Formats: sequence, structure tokens, C-alpha cells
Amino acid sequence: MKYSFHPDAEKELNEAIAYYNKCQNGLGIEFTKEVYLAIQNILSFPHACTQLSANTRRCLTNRFPYGVIYQITDKEIFIIAVMHLSRGPNYWEKRERKT
Repeated sequence: MKYSFHPDAEKELNEAIAYYNKCQNGLGIEFTKEVYLAIQNILSFPHACTQLSANTRRCLTNRFPYGVIYQITDKEIFIIAVMHLSRGPNYWEKRERKT
């Protein structure tokens, strides 16, 4: 199965990488690895993560306070947010694809 990012989710990912790189050299790379490990887990077990709504699930990263919010479609995993867990919990709902 393949995956794609909502443009705003990709922007969130890139902003978080830049933030962590400013905090410590190489930390952005570590964050990127954690996010992509979460995506690999989603691809392997798409229904295993916490269900947030009828069409949406969340997979947590291990080392960082982030969750990958996604939807499962017939053709792909659609990532709608790379969310910091202290951010407003439902800000991403407007990005959901209605299936």
C-alpha cells in the first residue's frame, strides 16, 4: 500500500523537522526517522492504531510528542496531520476526506 500527505500535513512535518534541527544538530533527522517508522507501522497494520472518528486514526511516535493522523482508503493511506500532541485535538478535522 502507498501513502500520501495532505499539503498541510507535509508542512507540519517540515516545520517540526526545522524546529528540532534548531534545538540540536541532527535531532530533526531523528524526528524524521520516528515519523517514517510510524508510517511504516501504519502501512503494515493500518487498523491497529487508535480510532479518532469513523474514518480517521492516530499512530503515536515513540520519542517525540507527535501523532500521525491518517485515513485508510481503497488505494492508499492518506496522512492528514503530523500533530504535536499538545495542539488543539481536532484542528485537522477540516482536512478529512469524506469516504
